[in-house]
Amino acid sequence: MVSIRQSRRQRASRGFTLIELLVVLAILTLLAGLVGPRVLNQLGGAKSKTAGVQIADLEKSLDLFKLDVGRFPTAEEGLDALVTKPAAVSAGWNGPYLKGGVPTDPWGKPYKYALAGGNVEIISYGADGAAGGEGENADVRNAK
Repeated sequence: MVSIRQSRRQRASRGFTLIELLVVLAILTLLAGLVGPRVLNQLGGAKSKTAGVQIADLEKSLDLFKLDVGRFPTAEEGLDALVTKPAAVSAGWNGPYLKGGVPTDPWGKPYKYALAGGNVEIISYGADGAAGGEGENADVRNAK
């Protein structure tokens, strides 16, 4: 009787068989193949959404600048006018309008600023840094 109990204990304490380990590895690989791309796509979409939020914040800061100074910054002054007082502004500037300076887009590139016909345009060219594109390379711009 003692030898039967010992042999059962020895069998139970041996660990996993090679087939059991291969099945578990196959399941983990399958899960990583299915879930991985979805997680990465969500991460990429988050960067585009972050750029949209930053552009909206820049727009609000530009509106405050316009209320104080009476105009939007010129293309030459750019978004830096929100942080440092431009030389052409004699009175009314109550900045800085942005804490921590002008942010870069989520891909580490500066936002493009243009003033056309009294409307401001703020653009991030996406992951590739070039105009146009799709997905992560698509441009993100303000609504104005």
